[in-house]
Amino acid sequence: MTTQLVRRLAGALAALALLVTGALALAVPTAAADPVRIMTLGDSITGNPGCWRALLWQKLQQTGYTNIDMVGTLPAQGCGVTHDGDNEGHGGYLVTNVAAQGQLVGWLSATRPDIVVMHFATNDVWSNKSPQEILAAWTTLVQQMRASNPAMKILVAQIIPVAPSSCADCPQRTIALNAAIPAWAAGLSTSASPITVVDQWTGWNAATDTSDGVHPNGNGIVKLADRWYPALTAALNGSTPTPTPTASPTPTVSPSPSPTFTMPPADGCTATYTVASQWPGGFVATVRVTARAVPLAGWKVAVTLPNGAVANAWSSQAVTSGTTTTFSAAPWNGSVPSGGSIEFGFQGTGSATTSAVTCARA
Repeated sequence: MTTQLVRRLAGALAALALLVTGALALAVPTAAADPVRIMTLGDSITGNPGCWRALLWQKLQQTGYTNIDMVGTLPAQGCGVTHDGDNEGHGGYLVTNVAAQGQLVGWLSATRPDIVVMHFATNDVWSNKSPQEILAAWTTLVQQMRASNPAMKILVAQIIPVAPSSCADCPQRTIALNAAIPAWAAGLSTSASPITVVDQWTGWNAATDTSDGVHPNGNGIVKLADRWYPALTAALNGSTPTPTPTASPTPTVSPSPSPTFTMPPADGCTATYTVASQWPGGFVATVRVTARAVPLAGWKVAVTLPNGAVANAWSSQAVTSGTTTTFSAAPWNGSVPSGGSIEFGFQGTGSATTSAVTCARA
């Protein structure tokens, strides 16, 4: 075999090797990226029912941000719009209490977010917590977020006005808090875990954008969604999702005898009453309405407060007769699927102790 022939054969084999390598590379599928996990964190502004989340999710989907997963230990609460509604919007909660009690740690562990979208101070302002107390609580939450994910991206709202008729000082308290937020964020933000301040306050009109001076109405939820959108898409454009951990083997367990139980009624609903916070002379409570096997098209909950009274309510319509207040569905949360839940809340005066809480189909 001549030297020239050997060289030609070697060249042909090299070209064939390149073709095979390229074909194999094309044949190996590229692993799909894990979805970016987004937690919306807050109080009733976020979760009761927090319909701005539905509008925001739809806007993200319509503009190509489809590889996302809204995460939270609470489910969607209606709105009449198909959306990924998992959230951490806990009606009536104070962020100062959540920080002091370490509640966020469990929520983070259960959901593993990459981005947190936080509007969380309304009840603290209402309860006359100072900006220093609120920002100290936020600092604790940021530390907990970064312990969960060192690359956490955090969006924090300058909150919408707090202007209930029962709190003349609340609007000015809101202004004082919002004025302190940018400097607080600048002092804690890092390149690995940036904090972005989103101005939800400017341009908000409590008279036309809320139903009660506090909770957003149809106009308000559009404003909230529109303000969150550019900040969230900026975070998504530069975010790196946390890898999904490898599942641990499922342990083998010995079967236990099946317990004997009485089947609950298929129709109707249950109501779970929770005192979220209280102070001398007042309190904030939430009520979770859960449908039994048959879906609800409407509901009504009667709460009897022998030594208290309902001052104002949100995500419901309230009528008081004597010591009993009957709450019925707001226009957006009357429909509850089988086994599903919605929440509403109210601020009360006097004692939060109830003598009866009942739920019925409306």
